[in-house]
This record gives sequence, C-alpha cells and structure tokens, in this order.
Amino acid sequence: MKHHFLGRRAAPLAIASLPIVALLATCLSPSAQAQTGAAPAQAQSCPGDNGGITLPPGFCATVFADNIGHARHLVVAPNGVVYVNTWSGRYYHNDTPPAGGFLVALQDTHGDGMADVQTRIGESIAEGAAGGTGIALYKGALFAEVNDRIERYELPSGAIAPSGKPEVVVSGLPLTGDHPMHPFQIDAQGNLYVDLGSATNSCQVANRMPRSPGHQPCTELETRAGIWRYDANRTGQHFSPAERFVTGLRNGEGIAFDGKGGIFATQHGRDQLGENWPKLYRPEQGVNLPAEELVRLQRGADYGWPECYFDDGQNKLVLAPEYGGDGGKAVGVCARKHAPVAAFPAHWAPNDLLLYGGQQFPKAYQGGAFIAFHGSWNRAPAPQGGYNIVFQPLADGKPSGKYVVFADGFAGAIKEPGQAAHRPSGLAVGPDGALYITDDSHGRIWRVTFHGDAATTGIAAAAQPAGAAARASADDATPPEGIHPNAGRTAAALPTPPGATAAQVALGSRVFHGTEGGGTCEGCHGTDGKGTAQGADLTTGKYLWGDGSLAAIKKTITTGVPNPKESTGVMPPMGGAELSRSDLSAVAAYVWALGHRGGG
Repeated sequence: MKHHFLGRRAAPLAIASLPIVALLATCLSPSAQAQTGAAPAQAQSCPGDNGGITLPPGFCATVFADNIGHARHLVVAPNGVVYVNTWSGRYYHNDTPPAGGFLVALQDTHGDGMADVQTRIGESIAEGAAGGTGIALYKGALFAEVNDRIERYELPSGAIAPSGKPEVVVSGLPLTGDHPMHPFQIDAQGNLYVDLGSATNSCQVANRMPRSPGHQPCTELETRAGIWRYDANRTGQHFSPAERFVTGLRNGEGIAFDGKGGIFATQHGRDQLGENWPKLYRPEQGVNLPAEELVRLQRGADYGWPECYFDDGQNKLVLAPEYGGDGGKAVGVCARKHAPVAAFPAHWAPNDLLLYGGQQFPKAYQGGAFIAFHGSWNRAPAPQGGYNIVFQPLADGKPSGKYVVFADGFAGAIKEPGQAAHRPSGLAVGPDGALYITDDSHGRIWRVTFHGDAATTGIAAAAQPAGAAARASADDATPPEGIHPNAGRTAAALPTPPGATAAQVALGSRVFHGTEGGGTCEGCHGTDGKGTAQGADLTTGKYLWGDGSLAAIKKTITTGVPNPKESTGVMPPMGGAELSRSDLSAVAAYVWALGHRGGG
C-alpha cells in the first residue's frame, strides 16, 4: 500500500469521525453551500476548461484525478473519499498499469475539487491481479472485483485505506469470452447484484461469423448473460447457476436502485447485424440497430438475449436472425420477453448507470438516470457515436421526457476507440451531490457541480464540443470521405507492395475506410490502422497469421480471424463485408502498405 501526496500538504485523516452535518459542510463546494442556504446561487463562469469536456449552462467540472490507470467504476464514501477500481489485461493491450494495487483511494483535503491524496490498495499485477470493474461500499466496508472474485475490505475509522487482508465474498465468477468483467451493486438490505455478461455476441455456433445460427438452446444462459444475486453479509460464497436473478441481458454493466424498491440496469445491444447477415440488413441498419437499453429488473424476468433485440424504430423487441428472424419483421418468442424502459442509439455502449439522489443539482435532475456511454466501434463506416454522458429524466420508473447529452467532448477530435482522448466508464455521486465521472482510456476523473441559478427548472444539453459543427458538416458530405479523418489522405504516402499498383493502394484505402465497397475495417483497426481493443495494430509490421506477404494478408482477410491471438475482437471473413475480388486485392495491398510505411 502506498500513499502519494500530490504536491500539497495533506490534512489529518480524521474526517471520518466528524459529525455528518460538519462533514457535509466541509465537502460542499461554495456554490453547493449557497444552494442549501436562503440565498440562491447565481450563475457564474467555470474556472479553467472543465477538464476538456462540455456541460449544460450552470455546470462546472474539475479534473479530480488523472493518469491513475484504466479507471472503471467508482464509489464515494460519506466522508468524501473516492474509491476507484482499475482494470488491465488484454482489453488494454496488456500495457503496464501504475505501480501498486488496482484499487485507488482519492481524497481532496483542500475542498478545491481536486484530489491531493492518492493511496493504492489491494493486489497488484506482481501478485497475479488484473484489477476489475465493480466496486461498492456497504456497512463501512469496501467491496471490489478482482479477477474472478468479489472481495471485502474493512475500513478502519479515521483512515482512507484498509489495513488488513480482504475476505472473499464470492469466487469462481467466469472470466472467459467477450465480457469478462463483473460490475455489481449492493442494496440497503445487503443484496449483491452482479452482472455476468455474455461470452459471445449472439450465442452463435461460430461466434461473430456470417450466417452462423444460434445454439438451440443457448446453454450459455445458464452461467452468463444475466444478473446474479448474492449476500453481501456472507463470505465464502461460490458462483453457480442457482443464484441467477434475471436472464437475457447480454451485458448489463450499469446497475442502480431508485430508493423505492426499483432495480434498473443498462444493456449493451448485440453487434454485427449487418456484417453477419448482409442479406437481411442494409449497412445503415447494421449501424443503427439494435438500440442500447435501460431496463427495470424483476426477479426471474427474461430480457430477450440472444433470441431478440430491441428495434427502437419500431419500438419493440424483434426476432434475431440467428433464431429465425427475417430482418426485423418477425417477433415470435420476443412477444413474451421484457422490453426496456428506455432506448438509446445503437452501439454507444452503456458502461454505468446512476440514478441521481443528490440535492446539489437542480430538482429536474433528481431521480433521473445518468448513463456513461463508453463509445462505439461497430458503427463503421458511419461515424462512431457515444463517448458521452446522457441524462434520461424519469418519473415513477418511466421516462418523463427525452434524454439529453449531459456531458460531451470526452473523445476529443476523433470519436473512435483507438484514438479517443477519454472514454466515460463510471459514475458516482458524492455526499454533497457532486457527480464523478471516470475515464478508462487515460485514467481521468471529473467532478461535476452546479453553479447556476438555484431556481433552474429545465434540463439542458451540453454545449457542442469545439470543432463539432465542422465535423458534423463533413459527416454529411457525399462521397463520405469527410467522415474519416484519414480516408483518402494516407495512400499517397504509402509504399506499393510487389505485384500491386499505387492505384490499388489508393482504392484499398477507400475500402478500408468504408467509402467504397462497404468495408468496415476501420471499426476494429481504427482510421489510422493502429488498432483498438477489437482489432490489431496494422502499422507495426508484426504479423500473427502469416509471413506478411500480400498473398498471406489476402488469405487472412478472406478467411477471417475466428480466434484472435492478441485483440479481443473476432473478425468475420472479409471483415463482414461482401468485397469484390478487386476490392479484396486492393484492401490487402493497403494493409501491406500500412505495415511497411517505415520501410520494413
């Protein structure tokens, strides 16, 4: 365990023993204190640049912490200490995490919205840990996911970090497949709800392969694709199918309680409708289907995966092609599944959910849902989406208005997994009502507070990030080269492989970026070809499936990659596109050129 004092002298750590009234007074920002008094806060400009993000009028953000590792979910204690779980491993290209444990305790002892004390907790990579996503507080103890376990740390009074070893609450959670993380939440009664995401995209016989049917029955549902329930008051519990609470949730990373007995979760919709079933779906349908979901959990309920997906255009669950679906008309068994409470654009990837119970934000936000959208990869060749925080107003567990983008600009200039500056991943509210947001790309945490007029009654959207208007106009251009920052611009500087022509490399660039031939390559490999979690870096000259020759590259594209060695994404043959022979030869030439740009 290490303590880091970030450039300033830390105050004594006796804050946990303060009376709650005094504690809240020390935690509240000046504007929040004003809102609790008689005089309303007046609108004021925010200091700095909000840490690079945009917010609605009256809201401000500080960078609470930065570069702490791949920050996933977080929780804030009654004394204002922020606890974060960080993750590593294959999803992050096995990069080197910061030294020390994967759990991080952060404290702001100066009340300026920035942590000046940082303590790393728990097991480190040297001890075989890879961190995790889930984290929660219950009865004065810190619960956290690490590898296949959920552990409990007792927090001594007056300290921000535990002094003893953890106890294992649940062990043996599955780690294989597409969704190996275990986000969880604990309710006031000690019920511990754990998301166990699916191991596959749609329970196909061959995962993510074109025209592969779904398993009948999908036995994966016995141990995956649902929410499991355990007892946070007990140790030594072991994973089994018996504790399944609900089923049919492909990946329900965000879980939240509304204080009235309601349990809500998000769902990541399935991928690759267009790529795997091109005869049934036009490319634009693959981009815009299926919707991401907010669902209300009821014990024993089935939310449809893998047999069904939610079509927000038709506002209903429809039958998936792996189970006899015809492209969106047939409903079949989906008529008996549980539909979502609210729906959001396809592939945005909802990574966390918070039902706002604080008092610091205007009343219109209280009880509504904040959702952290990690950002898409499966919208290529159209622009990627998400990379934002959405607010969905709710009343009595149902939408009471349209959602708005509450915070934007996280990705920076390019919205795609390999080049985004930041990717929202976790949400938490502090005792003063401040909203905390994590980023698992570069380990940043924002603290958002309201500094506007306390009489504000409406819900507003975030201001457009700088340059967004120009990008939007480019996105509407025809032909669509403007969608892709590198499309049509790199080919001239690339070498030409033996047996090919410069014209082929230029055509290959257009296929790769989706401006010809329906190619979707950039979705997994990025517009710059430098890879994402889903696809390998093509610019290094390192080849995993052949000798790097033009013929070997062409063969890999033709056959696909059903079992990737280093990335997490399965590549269907032709990348899921119906490439012509000339387009195949061209994109192979372009991929060769990317790997030989440096003369290798």
